[in-house]
Amino acid sequence: MEARLFVDNLPAGMSEDALQAMFAGNGRQVLRVSIMTDRRTGQSHGYGFVEMASSADAERAIDALHGLVVRGQVLHVSQARPRVQR
Repeated sequence: MEARLFVDNLPAGMSEDALQAMFAGNGRQVLRVSIMTDRRTGQSHGYGFVEMASSADAERAIDALHGLVVRGQVLHVSQARPRVQR
């Protein structure tokens, strides 16, 4: 079963490829990565989502990456909340 993670406090300039590589470490399977950006400027909002292939991969990613310092920023990694219908 797929699991969606919320990643906050991303450093400026981090690419989706770099984020995917970070989460794919140690054999974890990443399905999708998206970093939220401002529509007008294209600048990162500093957070994104990572979809993992399984809940076990998601738990291992949280354990390994939550609190990790990347380019001076402390990452916050948690289970994403369900989307709210608007």
